[in-house]
Amino acid sequence: MVVGAGRDARTPWRGGPDVRDTAGNPLGTGAGSSATGEGLVRRRRRRWARGTALAAAGLLVVASGAGWAVYAKLSANITADEAAAAELARYERERPTALVRDAQNILLIGSDTRAGDGNRKYGKDLGSERSDTAILLHLAADRRSATAVSLPRDLMVDIPDCRQADGRRSDPVFAMFNHAFQVGGSACTIRTVEKLTDIRVDHHMVVDFSGFKEMVDAVDGVEICLKEPVDDKAAKLKLPAGKVTLDGEQALGYVRARKSLGNGSDTERMERQQRFLGALVNKVQSNDVLLNPVKLYPVLDAATSSLTTDPELASLGGLYQLVRGLRDIPTEHVQFLTVPRESYVYDANRDQLVEPEAEKLFARLRADQPVAVTRDTRDVREDQQTAESRGTQENSQEVPGNDTGGGGTGEPSPAPTFSGNTAAEHTCE
Repeated sequence: MVVGAGRDARTPWRGGPDVRDTAGNPLGTGAGSSATGEGLVRRRRRRWARGTALAAAGLLVVASGAGWAVYAKLSANITADEAAAAELARYERERPTALVRDAQNILLIGSDTRAGDGNRKYGKDLGSERSDTAILLHLAADRRSATAVSLPRDLMVDIPDCRQADGRRSDPVFAMFNHAFQVGGSACTIRTVEKLTDIRVDHHMVVDFSGFKEMVDAVDGVEICLKEPVDDKAAKLKLPAGKVTLDGEQALGYVRARKSLGNGSDTERMERQQRFLGALVNKVQSNDVLLNPVKLYPVLDAATSSLTTDPELASLGGLYQLVRGLRDIPTEHVQFLTVPRESYVYDANRDQLVEPEAEKLFARLRADQPVAVTRDTRDVREDQQTAESRGTQENSQEVPGNDTGGGGTGEPSPAPTFSGNTAAEHTCE
């Protein structure tokens, strides 16, 4: 029975016997066999192309879904500090104005909280957090340099009235710097730093013990060099002399130890923290972590898992916008220093700023002008003497890029030098 006419009819194909493929399409072996074979090839190619396109689309959907899942997970790791944002908005009018567009100042706060997974073993939960470490990180507008300034926790400062955890407001007080975080958290600490430096704090990050350890472990440890062996029971730290690669737990003990390393002062401890952070920056850059997704994911997961930031940074996208230009900063331009300080005149166990050196540093950072650091304190004294002999004066209202001195000669004045180090300096030197 004839169902229809033409090539799709179930009738013998003209020019040959009724030979068909598995799909029921006729195949010719006579005069029309060549054309029929080409048609089959074309049909197979079309089917292959459609299949490949569908497979590619499927892979794209899966990859996009996986990428979104990773993004969502890392973003969800970060806690947005909404309370601090609301408190800072309340005092917006009294906060400093940013002088240089695109320059950024980020306050990094290391919390000694015992709350949360992995933190309880470091001591009793006293019911309030304290700022174990505070670093003001200045990123130059051109992203060619970064300067990290440690603020001693024992520095005597004016702390404004702040909103406490119970909703009540504290009284203004002249006290140690870390008291601000204990009383009013990150918002109170930011307002204290801005009052002290007249520098606008654009962003802030708070990380606890657990987050610090996980970050170090994510990069497979950080190498340091010890001149002498360490055996500190209080810090639960026992290390040999020489080159040592610290894991997260050891690194935490190393940066927090006081009794067994150095002279036991908080200043020496801050310098040790700075050297360690420099070694960490070196490790991240030397391993191409920022360019390798396989290496980058565990680092990001660790870095975000115990992180509290201002709402603008509380997403992976926000953090990326901040750090995307940092990977190109040479390690010799990543600087660490401690704000110029000395023993407090009324209590040798407390600190006070050394003036006018501290204000010179703050003025340079406000105007996004360079500073220099050296591990040789003699260079600092020589730089100060040179500046005094030239009559160089720092002005916080100077136009960025127009840093001139020398009595109006138009020649740029040398960048003031402070005691510190860079990420390029090997910890074993």
